[in-house]
Amino acid sequence: MFAAYAARIDRDQPLNGLELGERPAPEARPGWTTVNVKAASLNHHDLWSLRGVGLGEEALPMILGCDAAGVDQDGNEVVIHSVIGQTGHGVGPNEQRSLLTERYQGTFAEQVAVPTWNLLPKPAGLSFEEAACLPTAWLTAYRMLFTNANVRPGDSVLVQGAGGGVATAAIVLGAAAGLRIFATSRDEGKRKRAVELGAEAAVPTGERLPTRVDAVIETVGAATWSHSVKSLKPGGTLVISGATSGYHPERTELNRIFFLELKVVGSTMGSKEELASLMDFCVAKGIRPLIDSTLPLDRAREGFARMDAGELFGKIVLTV
Repeated sequence: MFAAYAARIDRDQPLNGLELGERPAPEARPGWTTVNVKAASLNHHDLWSLRGVGLGEEALPMILGCDAAGVDQDGNEVVIHSVIGQTGHGVGPNEQRSLLTERYQGTFAEQVAVPTWNLLPKPAGLSFEEAACLPTAWLTAYRMLFTNANVRPGDSVLVQGAGGGVATAAIVLGAAAGLRIFATSRDEGKRKRAVELGAEAAVPTGERLPTRVDAVIETVGAATWSHSVKSLKPGGTLVISGATSGYHPERTELNRIFFLELKVVGSTMGSKEELASLMDFCVAKGIRPLIDSTLPLDRAREGFARMDAGELFGKIVLTV
């Protein structure tokens, strides 16, 4: 079957390790289901995998891709929850939790096999392309906002780095839930798009906000960390799920964190139950993931290049 896969690890030039070509189809195994992929979406996790983060040389070649929607062996339209080993279904009871592409082949292929437990029915109101955007970036944003930041309608939230998949999702979901959303970006066009999506205001990265906020959604890391901490109200919560600009900020702002009793909460992905709630929320509110571009699988390299260059606003979807 045709697939986009990591053939080599290159920490400096990740696209050098990306190959497009034939790979073995999934083999049948008890408790697992093979899904015919209709659409899959890119995440920064895929670029990090090509850099060797969470993916070792011994696991190569590895088909990339965490997210997908497709049709199972019985003809059911399904969405894949990409966290494997969450409850032991289909794997050993003591297996450590992982994402697709870390131990098991991913979704950038004509077919993918996952534990049957990891499949959810695709809502009829969502296209395959839209549904394929939800299981990683949108689920991460949903958990960051409503589980870990624990914000309520009327609360204020800063979303750093408007344009990325998680940030875009947080703006749309937060606005739909009645939150006051503020966003940042270095790009004027992305700031304008953020306001169009529901942000109350969008300012250049690092610029002072009109008001301090109850929570910050942080995925950028070193470049925005100090600004995130300074933007919080006393007792506020900073939720971090990634660090695309690096893990070591010049200023940690520890004095502010303890003096203002700020909370720093790490967040990774979400549960199958949260994914089901996210899909229900999208259907009920008429929310649809913002798709930057849709490409056929054989043009996956173009999508990776756009993500690597930071040129996207929303999700890049690959169709099979």
